[in-house]
Amino acid sequence: MIKKVILIIFILSFIRILIVLSNKDNCYDKTNKTITGSITNLIVEDDKLSLDINRKYRIILYDYNNKINYELGDKIIVKGKFTSARNNTVPNLFNYKKYLLSKKIKMISSNPQIIFVKKNTNIFYKIKNKIMKKISSYKSNEYLKTFILGDTSSLKKDVKQGYSNLGISHLFAISGMHVSLFLLFLNNVFKKFKYKDVVIFFFLLFFLFLTNFCESLLRCITFIFLSWLNKKLKLGIKNELLIVVTTIMLILINPYLIYNTGFIFSVTITFFIILSSNLFKEKGYLLKLLSTSVICFLASIPILAFSFFKINILSVVYNIIFIPLISFFYFPFAFITFIFPIFDDLYYELINILQYVVLKLSNIKLLTFVVSKPNFIIIIIYYVLLFLSIKINKKYIILFFIVLLININSRFFINNTRILFLDVGQADSIIITFSKGRSIMIDTAGVYKKSGSIVENKIVPYLNSIGVSELQTLILTHGDYDHMAEAINLIDKFKINEVIFNCYDFNNLELNLIKKLNKKKIPYYSCVEKLNINNKKLYFLNTKKYDNENDNSNVIYSVFSNYKFLFMGDASIDKEKDILKKYNLSNIDVLKVGHHGSKTSSSKEFIDSINPKYSVISVGENNRYNHPNYEVLENLNGSKVYRTDQNGSVMFKIKNNKLTIKTYAP
Repeated sequence: MIKKVILIIFILSFIRILIVLSNKDNCYDKTNKTITGSITNLIVEDDKLSLDINRKYRIILYDYNNKINYELGDKIIVKGKFTSARNNTVPNLFNYKKYLLSKKIKMISSNPQIIFVKKNTNIFYKIKNKIMKKISSYKSNEYLKTFILGDTSSLKKDVKQGYSNLGISHLFAISGMHVSLFLLFLNNVFKKFKYKDVVIFFFLLFFLFLTNFCESLLRCITFIFLSWLNKKLKLGIKNELLIVVTTIMLILINPYLIYNTGFIFSVTITFFIILSSNLFKEKGYLLKLLSTSVICFLASIPILAFSFFKINILSVVYNIIFIPLISFFYFPFAFITFIFPIFDDLYYELINILQYVVLKLSNIKLLTFVVSKPNFIIIIIYYVLLFLSIKINKKYIILFFIVLLININSRFFINNTRILFLDVGQADSIIITFSKGRSIMIDTAGVYKKSGSIVENKIVPYLNSIGVSELQTLILTHGDYDHMAEAINLIDKFKINEVIFNCYDFNNLELNLIKKLNKKKIPYYSCVEKLNINNKKLYFLNTKKYDNENDNSNVIYSVFSNYKFLFMGDASIDKEKDILKKYNLSNIDVLKVGHHGSKTSSSKEFIDSINPKYSVISVGENNRYNHPNYEVLENLNGSKVYRTDQNGSVMFKIKNNKLTIKTYAP
């Protein structure tokens, strides 16, 4: 009977997941709304404040100067434009819309009008507000927030990245390991109390409330409750089946949890630890720790590959070191420090030591591998093989590593050409990937205030997601900020074999980049006429020297499997005329429109002459230049136009001499 019920729940959960996955709603229409509600979550990051209202809406206030002292539970009225969050406009990368959906938030608004109604009267929010206020007064507040409130937003970005590089990020997401210590403490305190279980569950539920119903903790406490019921009712359900029941119950409540990486990490690693528990029952502490670390690592590989595109073999060793250190020292010491502020200075210094060690270790790249994003079939194969290795025969682990090895080297199995016009706002960046993963880039874009690092947030993650760990060539069309400002950052973060500049004089941006290239001993060239990569030729349509940087742009023409591509940089109408005089261009298949669709480029004469079938305009949403110009769009009337502000990144894929196009709209 129990198995039939579990099967029915599983089927219902599977159906709900299919409904979620089939939902292709990309609506980004802005709707005027007036929302009245209470603040259920509050996150301050530098000059940005995020407020969640009724656990349904997220309000983001930029340049927040703390004039109004908002608290949890406060009632407010919000008036403004609401929209669904944006999907990722670069393939394979973090999807903010899905992340918010996993937290049941479906609409957001930036800088709306907020009318304060009344202060919070809810006793639980009052307690939480006092705890938050007290924590903010500590020097070690970043880690008190992390371990007590489950809020990692205050951790420094480089430190977070360091934890991720070492494969120990999971230790800073409150879950089973931390709760087990909490339970041990509560069991000892209330061991003689008749209603001990009730008191413990009350504490656990309040802890869940404190952490804003953190997904990994929600999984943990649900599992604890079901385990308690299983024991009390003598149902005899095995723990590995119980974690499956826990998972599908939570997914039935909120199917968007499948998009939450923390939740997926939590249920997957817990399942395989429980599944393998019999393998190291008789072992000593160190062997158990090693075995647990290995199982955690093997179980996390598909998730790491899918979400972060990197694995660090040394994370097995790092987990052996940091699991007891974080779980038995830093985590409980956070609570001790909160209760006894006298320890704040000591805890702060110990945190600095931890961060220093982590940052030093994260620079060791010896056994860190870029792993292309696996598809769901590969992930299923991974886990089936790991399951068989644990339950049936350890020899299956060999097949597991063979599949992993193939995935690490997946770039060598690429037998197509992909040209990706990245959505980088009012800037240009194009990545071309040939067979066997050989890749080049045309322009790196530039970074503007609040947009974050394009290299760190878009370019490098995308390259890693397709298994690429080095660029054969970086081509810079010219020295304008929006085309090459991120070049130095890219060279610091990624391996590049050579750089090609345009012709004639170098400006300050280019000179600074050349200093960096000389320091790193990376060869560079200018005034190149032809480039041969992977038996594909790129021709640089040089004409003459102009008196402006835009017209001195590298204009590049290439033919990929009989499809003609023309990349115009920021070349103006003057250079277009000279190109038509010097070169015989016609029936271009794909045109990268010059100068973001400015009226200074893409003349009717030029467009009519080259007759592009498809045109791509790299342009920022609501840009101050009002690009693309309406006259340019009229000139391109006979071409299918793609715009990165509307269509997101645009991918042209050529396989078996067939061209397919895919867009990544917000």
